[in-house]
This record gives sequence, structure tokens and C-alpha cells, in this order.
Amino acid sequence: MEAVTGSKKRWRALRIFSVLSILAVAAVTILLISFWLWIKILGPPPLAIPQSTLYYASDGSVIGESNSGEKRYWISLDEVPADVTNAIIAIEDRTFYSHHGFDLKRIGGALAANIKAMGKVQGASTITQQYARNLFLTLDKTWSRKLLEAFYTIRLEVNYDKNDILEGYINTISFGHGAYGIEAASQFYYGKSAKDLSLAEASMLAGIPKGPGIYSPIISVEKAKARQKLVLGAMETTEVISAQEAKAASQERLVIIGKHPHHQAEIAPYFYDTVKRELKEKAGLDDRSIALGGLKVYTALDVKQQEVAEKAISETISETSDIQAGFAAMDPQTGYVTALVGGRDYNESSFNRATQAVRQPGSTIKPLLYYAALEHGFTPSTLLRSEPTTFKFSNGQDEYIPHNYNNQYANGEVTMAQALALSDNVYAVKTHLFLGQDILVDTIQKLGVTTKMKKVPSLALGTSGVKPVELLNAYSIIANGGKKIEPVFIVRVEDFHGKLIYETPSPKEQVLKPELAFVLSHMMTGMFDKKLNGYATVTGASVINQMSREYAGKSGSTNSDSWMAGFTPKLASVVWTGYDKGKEITLTEDKLYAKNIWIRFMERALDGQDEKEHAFSPPAKVMAVPIDPVNGKKATNSCPVFRLTYFVKGTEPAEFCTEHLHELDKEPIKVKKEKKKRWWERIF
Repeated sequence: MEAVTGSKKRWRALRIFSVLSILAVAAVTILLISFWLWIKILGPPPLAIPQSTLYYASDGSVIGESNSGEKRYWISLDEVPADVTNAIIAIEDRTFYSHHGFDLKRIGGALAANIKAMGKVQGASTITQQYARNLFLTLDKTWSRKLLEAFYTIRLEVNYDKNDILEGYINTISFGHGAYGIEAASQFYYGKSAKDLSLAEASMLAGIPKGPGIYSPIISVEKAKARQKLVLGAMETTEVISAQEAKAASQERLVIIGKHPHHQAEIAPYFYDTVKRELKEKAGLDDRSIALGGLKVYTALDVKQQEVAEKAISETISETSDIQAGFAAMDPQTGYVTALVGGRDYNESSFNRATQAVRQPGSTIKPLLYYAALEHGFTPSTLLRSEPTTFKFSNGQDEYIPHNYNNQYANGEVTMAQALALSDNVYAVKTHLFLGQDILVDTIQKLGVTTKMKKVPSLALGTSGVKPVELLNAYSIIANGGKKIEPVFIVRVEDFHGKLIYETPSPKEQVLKPELAFVLSHMMTGMFDKKLNGYATVTGASVINQMSREYAGKSGSTNSDSWMAGFTPKLASVVWTGYDKGKEITLTEDKLYAKNIWIRFMERALDGQDEKEHAFSPPAKVMAVPIDPVNGKKATNSCPVFRLTYFVKGTEPAEFCTEHLHELDKEPIKVKKEKKKRWWERIF
């Protein structure tokens, strides 16, 4: 009886144990499933990894870098050579692709070895664990840190595939000397990209993360070589290389550079500053993303043009002069700013005179005025009197008396083409007042100038300040036939994974009439054409002998500012020179700086380029007519000088010049000789 009772008790106990065991397993299973679901709901951990942001010129060269003192350049796993990944897996975590974040066998072996040695002699961290530690944790040795490491390891394994984890690890591990990730390490130790690493180089680098302060070849060549052999042995054991390959790699002589390739911008520092500002203002990025987001910022900078611009300024302005300079160049077709100089010495003054200084543009504003005039019925042959003039206004009290340079006047009528070439101020003010003062303000704004303009008679002579880069933008719109553009410093921005996050839109809106823009462009070539000499010489006379091709341009000056701006259809540039505090420019040599810098830049920047690509090509709605430059009428065979001038079809002069017909009677022999050439062959 007692035996039966005992048997029942044991059976009851067994059932209770079984039920409890099932409940425990179920609870654990539910707990694990709940934990897994919680991990999935949490999603992938945010990988806020500081990465160096790199700035590229148009040719792909690096012109600048921002970082926190740690060099980090993310590259995709596809760009990493197999020798690198094989070496790292062989030495760090051979079961990486088969475990789920933890290698239990290694943990057991490491624990036994550490107990036996009565100290830590062996580690068992997997690549995933090390990646979690690199991303989220400090290096303190506490239980809470260990638990967090395990938690992040699980989150990584659940939410990322193995290749993502391996890519992240390879891009975040420390290789010493401020180099984090395989790309930064390869650049520092070997001066090359990681994609070009050999087996010997890869195996040397794979051994460093174990102890960068010990195994760096810069710190100890012997220890680095010993560690390299250990890596090669592990690769041979895992059968990713042969014994012969391991031996050859261990014997290969490696050249260690030991220098980071990218530093603060040594070229175009003003351009570099402007790009960083536009990353915030136009791309909408915050300071941390810009500095440490691992961005790849592709800019419009042309390294050759930048060097040419910097040299032109340094060799033109005397070293003893305090005159400053602001310079910018642009591709009129795209708006790409290809060169920028904000001052003569960035270390002395980081103030950007090309993008920040607001200075009176003087007569460089006149092409904008004359575009408005063309829109309102003027032509290059429109005549106005050039003579000392006092403009009186309706209130009977205000008056304005503009003066020409050196008080030189035609004391007669001049054409708009000649007025522009000689920079006649009276003609400009008469045109401005005839059109109405609102017209010029509206035209200036239409051409991209955002600085506020004063509606005054002197606006026609450039008394309201503009920024050099604004004037350059306006000239570029004229050069491209009237397409609206804005200065583009940043072409596109990619994140550290190569995803496009910002791109500059292409210009589309037509803001000027193409035919009028071309007529104006051709009028602007007149400042370099001696055929337009009259009561004064053309304003570009001093640089004509330095020109090898046709340019459109306009100079300008005030008491304290000197300007030169101009273009071909594919390159425009502007130069401002003057004193920062508005001191008067008195020396003749100083007044010529802007023109000389401009022509030297244009000639050198375009040297070797096909002249046809930079030639002005007339649109269909214009026609060329030989014009007597003095009276603006159609030239005849008797005119001593005539210039081919463009008009919108239907606006060309109908009247022929008759002022020189009497010369036929005076010089019949000369006329006879002249008749041997057809008149259109003597246009130039």
C-alpha cells in the first residue's frame, strides 16, 4: 500500500515538474519571441558614426576636408578587396558568417584560458560585438557596458545582414594615428585607396586593430611584421590563400608613407568657406552633418582656373600696395563658379570680397541699362548728344550734373555702341531718365542682383553697390543668351553611402530675349575695338595688345573702386580692386590693376582651347550690318572706317552714310585703289 502511495506521489511530482518545465520553456520561448519582436520593433540602431566630409573640385581632386581630428572615409564593401575582408575575418572572427553575433565556442575557450592563466589572456569578441562597441559604447570595463554591448550586438544581427555589419566594421575600426576605417588607413600608411591594396599591404593593415599602439609599422616594424605573418598564417589556415602566397606576401617590401593626404584647403580657401555656407543655406544641412557626416561634396571649382586667378592677382598688384581684390569666374551656360578669390591673403583676412563686399560698380552697370534700352526701342545706332548737361527735375530745386571722364565730350551726337565703348556718362544718364528710373532697377533685379538699388539718376553710373559675384551673374546671363542662372558652387552632395542628397537644378527660365542679349554682347566687344575711338579712346585700349581672341566686356571706376568684367560665351569673370575702407585710388598704376588681372586670367584660362568654342554665334533673329561708327548709318564704300554691327532684324538703319562722299572728289586715286577691294571685305 505504501509502495503504491509513494508511486503516486512520484508520478504527481513528475507531472508537476513536467508542467512547470513546459511552462518554463513556454515562458522562455515567449520571452525570447517577445524580445526578438521588441528588437524588430526598435528597428536598426541609428548608426551615428562621425565621418570626414570631403570636398572635391571638378576634376575629382580633394580641395578640403572637415573632421573631428579622426580621419574617416566610408567605402562600400564592393570596393574593398577580397584580401582585406579575408584577412580581417581570418584573424578576428573565422565563424563570422555562421554565428548570430556571439561565438559560444570561442567564449568558452577564452574563459577557460583566462581562468587557467588567472588573468585575461584571450578575447572572444566577434566582429559584430566589436562593431557594436565602436558605434555605441565607451571602453570602460563594467558589467553594464558588457550588457549594453550584447544588446547592441543583437540589434545589429537582427536588423542588418552580415555584409552590412562587415562593411560597417571595416569602416569604423581604429588603425592608429587618427585613421579609422580601411580607407583612411590605406591612405595614411600607403598613400593609396583601399581598393588598390595588395595582399601584403592588406595583411599588414589587418593586424593593426588588435593594438594600434603596438602593431603599427610606424611604431614598431618588427612587431608589425610578426603580426602580419600571424594574419597570413590564419589566411592560409582558412584556405583563402596558399602557402606560396603567404610566403611571398610576408617577404614583400612595403613602403610606409605615414601621412594623411587631406588637410585644410590650401587652394581656394575663400571658395571652400562659401561652399560650407551654402551647404547650410541651400542644401539645408546642419553643422554636425557638414562637419562629420561623411559627405562627398562635389563643387564647380576648376583647379587650373583657380591657380591662374590667384597668380594673376599676386603678380599684378604690387606687394607694397594695400589695395585688395575680389575675383570670380563662372561658366555662363551652367552658372558653375569655376574660380573665386576673396582677397589677397586669406590668413590675414578671411572676409570674402567676391561674395560679401558691396561696392559701387561704376560703369560696369551700363550694359544692364543698355539691355533695357534695347528692349524699349533703342538700337546700337541710336543717337544722343554727348555734351556737358545739367538735368533739372520737376520740383525746380533738384538738379544733377554728370561728368565724363576727364571732362571729355563729343559735343555732338554719338551712337549707343560708341557711348558704351567710350563709357559716355551723359549718354547713360539721358537713357536712364528717358526710360524711367524704375526700368533700370527692374532690369538689374531680373539679371539676378539682389542688393537693393536706389532709384536715382546716378544709378545709371553705378552708384548703388553690388557684390562682385552678383555682377558676374548678370553678365553671365547676357553671355548665355538670357537664361536665368545663379552662382553654383555646389554641383551635388552625396552621403557616406553614395546616396544623392542635394543637386543643383539646371537653368531653364528665359529672362532676356536671346536676340537682344546677343546684340548687347556684340556692343560690349566695342570697348576693345579701336574703330570706335572718337572724342576719347575705347576703354579697353590698354589691354588690346594682350588679347588673342574676341571678348565682350565693360570696365568701371569710382573714386575708390576699379572694376573689369567680361566674357566669352563659355567663360565670364569679374575683378574688383580697391581699398577695404573706401580710400581713394589715386595712382594710375593702381587704376589699371582690375583690367590687367582680368585679361591675364582670361587669356591663360582659355589658352589652348578651341577659339571656335568660345566664339560669339549670332541667333537667327539678328543680322550684321556695316555701320559708320560715328553717325550710326549704313556704311558705304566711301566711309574711311566702318564696323560690322548686329541688329535685330527690322531695326537696322535704313539710311546710308553720305558724310564722306565729298572725299571721293578730293582723293580720286585713293578711291580707285580702294575699289579694287569689295567694301564688305574691308569690314575689319
